[in-house]
Amino acid sequence: MDDANTAAATVKPAPRGNPFLAALAAWIVPGLGHLILRRWGKALIFFFTVAALAATGLALRGHIFAPTRSDPFEMLGFMADAGAGVFFLLGRIIDNGGPDVSRAAGDYGTRFFATAGVLNLLCVLDAIEVARGHRT
Repeated sequence: MDDANTAAATVKPAPRGNPFLAALAAWIVPGLGHLILRRWGKALIFFFTVAALAATGLALRGHIFAPTRSDPFEMLGFMADAGAGVFFLLGRIIDNGGPDVSRAAGDYGTRFFATAGVLNLLCVLDAIEVARGHRT
């Protein structure tokens, strides 16, 4: 009986899909990678969480970083913001008048948007693991 339990515990779930496709889809539209992998609940939660963080960041007039090589911190901000996928592109298109530096809200908005991007990158990693069969 011990051997049967040990054998059952070591069986890994079967791969669910293409990890590259899941990662690309999850980065472009938050939750889409999980939707492709038929993980409906995770897909909805990830989409609405990232969308809420990005929308809050834009509403607070946070700074959306552009790619630059002159300042390493600007580049880190860009990579965090770009992680938000389609919301990064929408943020660049909307152009809400630049960051609101007269109040702390603009600084908070910058952090909210960066958090949306980093959270989406974590969702991308989760989509890869689900596609490879390492997570359910």
